[in-house]
Amino acid sequence: MYLLYSLRLAIQSVWREKWINLLSVLTIAAGLFMITLTFFSVYNMDLATKKLPAKFSMMLYLNEGLSEQDTGNIIAILKKNNAVERVRFISKDKALQELKGVLKNADYVLEGINENPLPASIEVKLKQESVSLPSVKKLAADIKKINGIEEVEYGEQFLNSIHSIKAGAQTLSLLLVVVMSTGIIFVCYSTVKIMFYRRKEEIETFKLLGATRGFIRAPFVIEGGLLGAGGGLVSLLGAIAFYYILFYKLAITMPILKIIVFPSEIFVALPFVGLMLGISGAIIALGRIRFS
Repeated sequence: MYLLYSLRLAIQSVWREKWINLLSVLTIAAGLFMITLTFFSVYNMDLATKKLPAKFSMMLYLNEGLSEQDTGNIIAILKKNNAVERVRFISKDKALQELKGVLKNADYVLEGINENPLPASIEVKLKQESVSLPSVKKLAADIKKINGIEEVEYGEQFLNSIHSIKAGAQTLSLLLVVVMSTGIIFVCYSTVKIMFYRRKEEIETFKLLGATRGFIRAPFVIEGGLLGAGGGLVSLLGAIAFYYILFYKLAITMPILKIIVFPSEIFVALPFVGLMLGISGAIIALGRIRFS
């Protein structure tokens, strides 16, 4: 009964000051939508970086004139390494053949070359969990110590770039989420505080009748929750519209967009996140108001 009465007061207050509350809801919705886009971007970037290890490999270039036995010994050593998933030997002739396949119509650049300039090599495919910058660096250093291996190539610059981009994106997204969440809490804080002072006379009446602080505060906490949940619902509609435009309109002209993943769980979370932020803002506002 007590909660139902508080809910009724909160709904009446929201409706009575509908324009300022509508502005608050739209502001909260904009902030939550920005958080959604940030999460969406980081989620897809994380998926993309997780797929990279499936295509990652190291190239080991062998010394010229290495015997078959020495080559076999190197392959045996590599296969014993727990980080290695697959090893493939590429002879000089096979390497030239693959190069011609890559060049295709531009293979004329090889005309006039009498001898095969390419070295024999070994392609090492790593296990997905082993593809990280520190582990790959250590593995490359260990492999280079093996007799018969002239050079190890693993795209260090590429791994460095991926690591830096991923770390930078995660840091920036965390910062943006914190800023936007703080902004949403501040909107709810300000709105509830304004509503409190506008109902000052009504609150004084409640106090004269012996109402407790909890009884007085409850409608404002519920009001903050309603504002946050309302903003969450509006941002949910915005996210659904974004999903529809991205995957059903733009994907027709740009098929590459079909590889983007939009996590459906984000739809359910938005109203709940808005509710929690709204209640937090209301509680902070009421905590800074003197009731005496």
